[in-house]
Parts: sequence; structure tokens; C-alpha cells
Amino acid sequence: MFELKPDFEEVLGRYEAWWDCEIVDRPLVSITFPKPKAERIPEPAPKTHATLRDRWMDTEYLVTSTEAALRNTVFWADSLPVAWPNLGPEVFSAFYGCEMDYGETTAWSKPILADWSPQSLEKLQLDSRNFYYRKILEMTDALLEAGKGKFIVGYTDLHGGGDAIAAFRDPQELLMDVIERPAQVKALCERVTSDFLRVYDLYHEKLTAAGMPSTTWCPATCRGRYHVPSNDFSCMISKQAFEDLFLPGIIRECRSMDRCIYHLDGRQALRFLDILLEIPEIHAIQWVPGAGYDYWAGWIEVYRRIQRKGKALQILSIPANDLPHLFEALRPEGVWISDVSGITNRDEAQAVVAAISRWK
Repeated sequence: MFELKPDFEEVLGRYEAWWDCEIVDRPLVSITFPKPKAERIPEPAPKTHATLRDRWMDTEYLVTSTEAALRNTVFWADSLPVAWPNLGPEVFSAFYGCEMDYGETTAWSKPILADWSPQSLEKLQLDSRNFYYRKILEMTDALLEAGKGKFIVGYTDLHGGGDAIAAFRDPQELLMDVIERPAQVKALCERVTSDFLRVYDLYHEKLTAAGMPSTTWCPATCRGRYHVPSNDFSCMISKQAFEDLFLPGIIRECRSMDRCIYHLDGRQALRFLDILLEIPEIHAIQWVPGAGYDYWAGWIEVYRRIQRKGKALQILSIPANDLPHLFEALRPEGVWISDVSGITNRDEAQAVVAAISRWK
């Protein structure tokens, strides 16, 4: 089906089993490493851009550099050769008119909701003629054309709900709004969620029509509609505010999907874990503890809490030498190891897969 993943259907079966905390033949594991130099294709010639923003907006550069990177990588075991258009994690808010500032590896939006007056809220509208809206579609189409029969194309990183509103308003302002204007915040969240679902449908239909499975920046997949719900803003608010104002929108997003892995980002967000684990439409948890706290073994009790609730989980990275410790600490059902560090060649990758296959 895909030149860079000829065993995709077999791998898809493992992902479907993982969502249900089951195992087909072994636990889910993704391993990537560079191809040997003799097997690599030439990198595209260096290209000079006047600004970082120009580089981000260069669709041709995105396609050529992405295809070269994919072709020069070995996608072993359950790893997927995924390309997706990326204009920063707040690009959904840019669809409403937020302007974006671009750095080397990420981007930030500029707030546009100055107040909660009816006039300001009326101006805040999702715009299908918006530059960023059209640019993401352009990039998606270009990747689809380049990826035919070769690699998988996913949809862009879409942050709706509380994260979108924080970008409109500025996080510090929204913190006060949560206290002073909760009804207006909740109403806007409901409207933004409706817009989010329409945008998701647009991309899902486009990618499905091109023969692509559902995927995005977190390269899992499923048969049907796959989504990564999140609310990074929630780290700064109370449990009560999260449940009252933002959780209904998250549940609504999840109920529109077939499979969801919740992106739980930051140690301050751990207080929401039990709430999220009670939502039937959340099938898995991606726990991101933050820079300096990301060693997997420091969070074994969190992974056990997830497993006790019958949910799947993603371990972002683990050194190959730590695998015996992992096998003792957790049950294999529902575990996705999405990166095994220290792997440089096929022999090492095969040895890791063989070890994981013996995990009972």
C-alpha cells in the first residue's frame, strides 16, 4: 500500500489491538533510525529564505525536505512514515485571524480578542478564506501528490477548545476571564468546538479520499477517525474550572471520533488524569511530563494508574537497555513504545523487537 511501509495492514492490526488493550502477536513498538549512507537519497539543495517565516511558508521546500527525510529513514516494526503540514501548534487560532510569529522550530500567535463585547465576539469568526487556512490546505494537497503510494499524509496539529481561546485572548487574560466571565468562556468554547469539528471533517474527508489512514503529528492510526484531544491551558486552572468550562468540549470532540489519545502535557495537568480516565471515548493517554522530567521510569505509577482503568498508553521514549525494567514494571497489554533510543541499525532493531515479543 505504501512504498515506505509495505506491511502497513499488518501494523494497522496491531494499532487496533493496542487501542483495545489487546495484543495480536506482540506489544506495539515504533523504531526509526537512519538508513545506511549507501541507501540514502541526496538531500535537497540548501535554500535561502529571507526570513524564518518565508521558510515555514515554502510549500515546495516542505515537500522536498520531508520526502527526503522519510526516504532516508528506516521505519521498523510499527513506526509509520507520516508527513503532515505544520505551521505551528496554534494554527487553528490563526484561521480566525490571529497573526503568527515564527521561530526556528515553533510558532506563536498574537491575541486578537481584546474584550468580551458582543462586537468583538462577532468579529471572531472561522474564515475559510484566511491565509493560514488556505496555506494548510495547499500544503496538504502538495504532500498528498508527492506521497501517492509512497508515504502517509496526516492532518495538521489542531488545538481547539481552551487552547484556541487562550491564543485568541492571551493566557494571562483568559485566567482572569475563567474567574470573572465563566459563562462567556464556556459559550465561546462551545462555538469553537463546533468550528473545530467542521475543520476536522474537512481534512478527514480529503485524506480519506486520497486513500490515507487517519493520523497526525502523533503518528498512531486506526480504522476510522483518529484524534489527539488536549488542553495545555488547563495546567493553570482549577479542577472545577476545567470540568465546568472545558471538559464538555473535550468530550464532544472525542464522541465525534473513533479513537482518541489524550495529550496530557505537564506535571500540573496530572490532577486531571482520573477525570480523563473516566471518559469512555478516550482510549489512550499520552503523558508528557515536560523537559527535565521525561525519564520514563519516573512515571511508572502514572502508567499503572492508566492501566488499572483499562486504557492504553504511550511511552514516548525508552533506552533499549531499560526494556527489562519496563517488562517487570508494566503489563504489555495497551503499551505503545513510540521510540526506543540508541538503535542505529537493523540488527539492533530486530533484537529489540525479539525482546518485546517475549514480554508476557
